[in-house]
Amino acid sequence: MQSHWNDAEALQYPGELGQRVYSSRLLGRDKSLVLHGGGNTSVKICEANILGDAEDILYVKGSGWDLEFIETDGFAPVRMPHLLRLAQLPSLSDPQMVNELRTHMTNASAPTPSVEAILHAILPYKYVDHTHADAVVTLCNTPSGAQRIRDVYGDRVVVIPYVMPGFDLAHLCGDIFPRECTDNTQGMVLMNHGIFSFGATAQESYVRMIELVDLAEVELKARKAWTVNWALAACATHALRFELATLRREIAQTIGAPIILHTVRDAQALGFARRDDVGVIAQQGPATPDHVIRTKRVPLLGRDVAAYAESYKTYFSAQAGADAKTMLDPAPRVILDPEFGLCTVGRSVQDAFIVRDIYRHSIDTVVRATQLERYQALPAQDYFDVEYWDLEQAKLRKAGTPPLFTGEVVLITGAASGIGKACVESFLARGAAVVGLDITANIADVSNKSAYLGLVCDVTDSAALEAALEGAVQQFGGLDMLVLNAGVFPGGCAIAELADAEWTRVLQVNLDANLSLLRLAYPLLKLAPRNGRVVVIGSKNVTAPGPGAAAYSASKAALTQLLRVAALEWAGDGIRLNALHPDAVFDTGIWTDEVVAARAAHYAMSIEQYKRRNLLKTEITSHDVAELAAELCGPLFAKTTGAQIPVDGGDPRVI
Repeated sequence: MQSHWNDAEALQYPGELGQRVYSSRLLGRDKSLVLHGGGNTSVKICEANILGDAEDILYVKGSGWDLEFIETDGFAPVRMPHLLRLAQLPSLSDPQMVNELRTHMTNASAPTPSVEAILHAILPYKYVDHTHADAVVTLCNTPSGAQRIRDVYGDRVVVIPYVMPGFDLAHLCGDIFPRECTDNTQGMVLMNHGIFSFGATAQESYVRMIELVDLAEVELKARKAWTVNWALAACATHALRFELATLRREIAQTIGAPIILHTVRDAQALGFARRDDVGVIAQQGPATPDHVIRTKRVPLLGRDVAAYAESYKTYFSAQAGADAKTMLDPAPRVILDPEFGLCTVGRSVQDAFIVRDIYRHSIDTVVRATQLERYQALPAQDYFDVEYWDLEQAKLRKAGTPPLFTGEVVLITGAASGIGKACVESFLARGAAVVGLDITANIADVSNKSAYLGLVCDVTDSAALEAALEGAVQQFGGLDMLVLNAGVFPGGCAIAELADAEWTRVLQVNLDANLSLLRLAYPLLKLAPRNGRVVVIGSKNVTAPGPGAAAYSASKAALTQLLRVAALEWAGDGIRLNALHPDAVFDTGIWTDEVVAARAAHYAMSIEQYKRRNLLKTEITSHDVAELAAELCGPLFAKTTGAQIPVDGGDPRVI
C-alpha cells in the first residue's frame, strides 16, 4: 500500500478543515480501506463563535457522506466540552447519544454526526482517521487474530476488543487507551472492525494509516495469504435468464416488493461459489458486523429461497430472545450458486451494487484468512445486534416512499435518441432500472447512471435480441416493462413506386422485430413481480394515414393489431399492453431543421405555426410521449389494456 499524498493537490484545500477534506478523499478512493460510506475521519479546531468566544469544535464525518466525495459541508461540528462530558457518563443509549450530538452542533443544518463522535473526541490527537482496511480485518478474523495484530504492530497500536460502535465502544476505548498508549502509539485496532491512525496534521494521520495498513499487507504476503488465485472456472453456455428471473420473483415475493437481482460470473464469483468448503467459510458471517446491514449475516447457498427464509426466522428467534423487535424481511441479500456465481439483491440498483462491492471484499477477506490460518467470524449475536440496532431501525422508519418503479426493470428499444432517449430519462426518474437498445454505438452513453445499461443491438437480429435479454437479466434480474419504440420512417414514396426491398426493410424493423422481441420477452414478463407491462410507440398514421407513407403506415397498423391480439392472449398472465400514437414530434432525428422548414413552407406556414398545427395549438415533444409511456406502466393505468391513446394535440382526422 502506498501513500498518494500530493503537496500540490493538498494546497488546493486550504485550512485545517480543508486538509481534513483532502486526506479523507484520499482514504475514500482506496476501496481496500473503505467502501460506500464506511470509515470516519475528524479534526479538532478552535474557532470563534458568533459572540467572539473561542470554542473547541470536533468536525467529524456526518452520517450519509462518502469519504471519497466528501465536502466541508459533510463534516458535523460538535462542541468538544460536551462530548468529553458525555464520555464520563456510566451509560448512554444510542438514541440519547444521537440527540446529544445533534443538539450540541454549531450548525443546525449540518448532517447528523457519526456515532463514533465521542470516540474521536476522547482521542488526544488533532486528526483522527478510521478505516475498515481489508488487510487488518483479515488478520482479525482468525482464531489467533488479537495475537497476530500485536505481533505485527507491537506498541504502535492499542488493541481494543470488539464492541458495537456507539457509546459502549467509546466508553471501552476511554478505559483501555490511556492505560496502554505509549510514546510510540500511532493508531488503534478495533478487533473485527477496523483501524485508527492519529496525527498532528492531516498528512501525518493519513500517512500513518497507509503505513500501518501496509504492515498488515506485508504480513499477509509473507505468509502467502494475500494473493488469491482463482482458477478460471468454466461457465455455463446455456441461457440463465429464465432461472434468474424465477429466483428474482421468489425473492420479491418474500420481501413483498420488486427487487434488483445483479449477477457476477467472473473467476472470483464462480471460484468462490464452487469451493468445496463454501458451506463452512461463507456461513459464519461477513468480515465486519458493519456489513451485515447490507448483506445479512450469511448468503443463500443455492436457490431455495423458502428454506433460507425459514432459517433466517430461526436465527431471529434465537438471537432476539425476549427483546421486542420486529423481524426484517427474511429474504437473502447475497446468493452463491455454482452456476450463477455471485448474485446480490437490493431494492434498487444502487443497493444491489453496494452489496456486490461489499461482498466481493468479504470474499477476499474470508479466503485470505483461510489461507493464513482459518476464517473465524464473530458470534451470531454480534451481527444480530448491528442488524437490529436501534439507530438502523430508526433509519428504516424514516425512509420515505421509494420512487414509483423502484426495483423494476424496463427495456426500451431505439433508446439512443428522440422518444426512446426521452423514455430512458422518464423511467430512470421514476426509479426503474433501464436497459436501452439501439443500433448506434453511442447507446451506452445515453445515461451515466448505474441504473442504466445501454446495449448495441440490431433489433432485426433475433440472436442479438436474445443476447440483449440475457445481458439485461444478468445485470438487473428480470424484465417488468417493455417499450417498443425502435422504428424507421422512410422518405415519402407513392405505392406505385414502392420497391419490394424498401417495403420489406420497413416491415422487418417496425413489425417483425417487435414480434420477435414480444415472443422472447413473454416468459420474462410473466415472472414480473407486479405483472408485465408493454407500451408500443405507434403513430398517428395508424388511424389517419397520409399519402406517400404506405410501408410505414401499414407496419405501424400491423404492430397495433399485433398488440391488440397480445392483449387478448396475455391478459390471463396479468400482462397489460397499450399503444401511444404520437404525431409531429419534431425533436427527433427524423425532423431536421431543414425538413421542418421545408414542410412548413409547403403548407405556407411559419415553423412555429407548422409545429402547432393541431386543435390545441401546442407542440408535442419526445418528453411528452415518454412521460405518458411511463405513466401507462404505472398504477394509474393498472386496469387498462389494449388501449390506443393519441398524443397529437388533437387531429380532426383522428378524432
